[in-house]
Amino acid sequence: MITGVGLGPGDPDLLTLKAVKLLKEADRVYIPGGLARRLVEPYCDPVELPFPMSHNEDMIRDQIRQNAEAIAAEARERNIVFAIIGDPNIFSTFSRLSVIMQEQYPDITIRTVPGISSITALMSETGLPITGGFCVTDGSGIRSQIRMKVRKPREIAESLREDGYSRFALVERMYMEGMQVLHGDEIPENSSYFSLLYAERDV
Repeated sequence: MITGVGLGPGDPDLLTLKAVKLLKEADRVYIPGGLARRLVEPYCDPVELPFPMSHNEDMIRDQIRQNAEAIAAEARERNIVFAIIGDPNIFSTFSRLSVIMQEQYPDITIRTVPGISSITALMSETGLPITGGFCVTDGSGIRSQIRMKVRKPREIAESLREDGYSRFALVERMYMEGMQVLHGDEIPENSSYFSLLYAERDV
């Protein structure tokens, strides 16, 4: 198994309790660079893998394939953690690694543990809370959106289909009793106030 663990925005005090627990329990911890090292070293002895900062997409993908091969050799039998600054599912190196792992090593279980992202940290540092809809982008086209407090998820999904969205997931009562994760046709007519709907389209 390989677990992508978010380390938060860089403050050691903003690691989650779960992140610290996983770092301590892992058979091996991999990191993508020096920024992560200072956060994880109090809990483990990490192995740094090269991830080039380059615009050469072929070189980047080749290096990620090599990293995936190195990790796969252990991940079938051992508890492997890949620790990354921020959150492993938001504009992260781990997301790209996961795609290649799933393509080449589909027998290896991959999961993620969220970290405090730079998006939420930004609002704390600026003192400017978000009180309405907002957009986050790396400069590329808007591919996905998240709706919060969704009470009529199927109705919203059908409306979004008209705008080209085709992939949907609903999480109801996340990390609470009765939590459900539903995809596609499973999405119900009604849901709890504590629900988030994810929608994605091809750009």
